[in-house]
Amino acid sequence: MRLPKIAILISGTGTNMEAIVDACATGELQAEVTFVGSDRANAKGLKTAASYGINTTVFCYKDMGRNAAEKAIAEAIDETCSEWIVLAGFMRVLSPAFVKRFTGKIINIHPSLLPAFPGAHGIQEAWDAGVDVSGVTVHIVDEGVDSGPILAQEEVARLPEDTIDTFEARIHKTEHRIYKTTLKKVFEDNRKNK
Repeated sequence: MRLPKIAILISGTGTNMEAIVDACATGELQAEVTFVGSDRANAKGLKTAASYGINTTVFCYKDMGRNAAEKAIAEAIDETCSEWIVLAGFMRVLSPAFVKRFTGKIINIHPSLLPAFPGAHGIQEAWDAGVDVSGVTVHIVDEGVDSGPILAQEEVARLPEDTIDTFEARIHKTEHRIYKTTLKKVFEDNRKNK
C-alpha cells in the first residue's frame, strides 16, 4: 500500500508536528512526511524534525514576501509529490490563490471550537471571554481565516482551578490526539474514494 505523502508547515515549537511524526513512525498514522517547512528559521520544531531525519526547509516570509514564499512552498510540494499540506501551528494566512491551487488538500488545527474565536489568539480570547468550554477543531483550509469545512471537534472544559497555562496545556494535549486520528480518517476515506 502506497502511503499518502504529507508536507507539514510550522512556525514554532512544532508539538503537533512531532505528535504526527511519532504516529507515522509507529505506524499508528499510515503516512509519509516528505518535509517540514517553517516561515521562521529559528523555529524549534525544525530541529525536532531534523532529529527524526526529516528534511526541513525555511520559507522566510520576512525576506521573500508572501508571494515568493508561497511560490517556494508550492515548488517544494510539487518536487516532493506531497499530496497533503498539514498546518501545525503555521502562523501565516495562506493567499486565496495558494488555497485554490491546493483546494481540499490543506488541513489545519485550531485551538477553539470554531466558528468561535478564529485567528491567532483562540485560547487567550476564549479565556478572556470566560467560556466554560472551549476545545479543538480540525478543518479544511479555505480562503477565509479558520472558516473552512470542519472535519472534527472536541470540547475541553475550563475547570474552576484552571489557570490560562493549565487550560492551554489540556487544549494542546487534546490537539495532539485529535489531529492524528482525524488525519488517519481523512487518508482512509480518501483511499476508499479513489
